Amino acid sequence: MSASAIANILIGGIFHAAVLFLVAAGLQLVFGVQKIVNLACGSFYALGAYFGITLVNFGLGAGLPSWTLLPLLLMAGLLMAGVGPPIERLLRTVYDRDESFQLLLTFALVLVFQDVFRFVWGANPRSLDNVHLSYGKWAVGDFSVPVYNLLVIAAALFAASLIGLFLKRTNFGRLLRATAENRAMAEALGVNVRAIYAAVFTLGTLLGTIGGALVVPTAAASLDMAVEFVVEAFAVVVIGGLGSMPGALAGALLVGVIRAGSLVVYPEFEILAIYLIVIGVLLVKPSGLFGKPAA
Repeated sequence: MSASAIANILIGGIFHAAVLFLVAAGLQLVFGVQKIVNLACGSFYALGAYFGITLVNFGLGAGLPSWTLLPLLLMAGLLMAGVGPPIERLLRTVYDRDESFQLLLTFALVLVFQDVFRFVWGANPRSLDNVHLSYGKWAVGDFSVPVYNLLVIAAALFAASLIGLFLKRTNFGRLLRATAENRAMAEALGVNVRAIYAAVFTLGTLLGTIGGALVVPTAAASLDMAVEFVVEAFAVVVIGGLGSMPGALAGALLVGVIRAGSLVVYPEFEILAIYLIVIGVLLVKPSGLFGKPAA
């Protein structure tokens, strides 16, 4: 295999990892603070994808230049994050109940969203063709990569840096971490836990919808994408460790690169390779690479 082929595999894997990280980061935030395993994160990803296609087609049809593709997709993700607050209010009914209730409710949301997608956008996959190629390609010798892919990777790294600074350097981030560590103590000290929960869930939703919006120029939006992607997102969370943001980044890179390599070498091995890594990590370190062991 040539050096350019290996480079293409790595860049393809990192691009997928960038999108995967955004969704997994939202999943990590929600679990870390609210202790809810949100199966609906894949639906937020699909929602961003579908609406991203709609907004881009509308914008370009109205005469906007092709370079506005990325701003339009980011705007689509931002607008669709508005579904977060009402869904968080619904989830308040199961915060203090058994985890099975939380899983059932979030899975019910997956089914509801799937019917909404079918009703609004139809059952056929939708795509943006090759609009992202309007940004051009970056080439070095035999190796070339769409500039759009590099922009998405840069956006994911920027988002990771912002999340880290937000959690560690801001007062709200400190309140958020305090609530995650001990909700009862935070409430006793006067922290508005409901506001914290609403903000965290909305941020998690935003990361999911932006991830979905950013991927649609290179992949079609379909009814199955929510379930397919949530499997990978949970694999990332298990590998990196529940509640760990560095773990989400490391897990996304691992899953993304292995997936890209499998698709080139032996496509039928794609999902199996991810599961084998998950099993291996659980056998060696059940809490994940960056997770904290259960007390």
